[in-house]
Amino acid sequence: MSLHVGVPPEAAAAGLREPQQVHGLFLQIFSGLFQMFIRFFSPSEFKSEFMELLRRRFGTKRVHNNIVYNEYISDREHIHMNSTKWETLTDFTKWLGREGLCKVDETPKGWYIQYIDRDPETIRRQEEQARKKKHELDDEERSAKFIADQVRRGRDSKEPEETPVYTELQRESEEEKIAFNLGASSCVAGPSKASSALGASALKAAAASTKRKDTSSNSDSRADKRKKSALEEIMEMEENKRRKQQQSVRTDYWLQPNIVVKVVTKRLGEKYHKKKAVVMEVRDKYAALVKMIDSGDKLKLDQNHVETVIPAPGKRVRILNGPYRDMEALLEGIDEKNFSATLTLESGQQKGRRVDVAYEDFSKLA
Repeated sequence: MSLHVGVPPEAAAAGLREPQQVHGLFLQIFSGLFQMFIRFFSPSEFKSEFMELLRRRFGTKRVHNNIVYNEYISDREHIHMNSTKWETLTDFTKWLGREGLCKVDETPKGWYIQYIDRDPETIRRQEEQARKKKHELDDEERSAKFIADQVRRGRDSKEPEETPVYTELQRESEEEKIAFNLGASSCVAGPSKASSALGASALKAAAASTKRKDTSSNSDSRADKRKKSALEEIMEMEENKRRKQQQSVRTDYWLQPNIVVKVVTKRLGEKYHKKKAVVMEVRDKYAALVKMIDSGDKLKLDQNHVETVIPAPGKRVRILNGPYRDMEALLEGIDEKNFSATLTLESGQQKGRRVDVAYEDFSKLA
């Protein structure tokens, strides 16, 4: 039995007749194709699957690259790194940083990566939060300036106190008697005219001293009243500032079970874009398992890929952020100008209280 090996045109052109020479040419051709596959196809697919896992599983959180890679290789059908142009995970991590796909930094514990979300909806939300934070800082600066002006005005308006001058009673002669003229029916002690004049002078001096004391007392009381009024304004401003600080206490995660959300990402296709879903389970604070209302499909989404749903007035909602977080409420009205709504709390110690809450801080209950 003989084995016949056909000579390819490339071998014939090169004058190769022996099977060993033909086999060597085949190996060279295959090696070139393999290198081309590694160079062009395999890295792109490996990078896409790795980035999709990083985005879907960890969002924009800073995470160790080994944690992401270990979860990636847990899939049996994953592409091995030794079939790509990157020899090590460190080389791949550095490449992600150079390409601007992730924020990377090296620590004594190894390399950390952070996904950069360039979704237009996410960028819009971040800009809106930055504007709101700047507005809150401007309000605090205005409050501090107003308090300083009130203190300065209170100091400037305080009248200087008049210090009364006390003198000894002087008499021209030791034989003179002091007489007080209390009117026509009053008796005058001493017949001399000088005594009467001296008594009237003493009475006027006493009256003037009393008047000065009364004027000083009234001035002090008015100053105290003005000072108290300024102090009350300062206390009121401090109280408002404290309440505002309480309202500004927020978290960067807001997903909660049993609320209705709307899918805003286009990466899942038109089938799910702008469609509503119910949050079934929250995972790691920033991601959730949702069930589409129209199709019943279950998806795992990041909170940046969904938004809150504002129902019609009279419907029940759940507050997701701010000082009234986790409370259920009834939607009373919508303020389109300020992008907020008026809610009546239905749970907690402040049940029955009406509050204003921003659109992104509450959502419809399922």
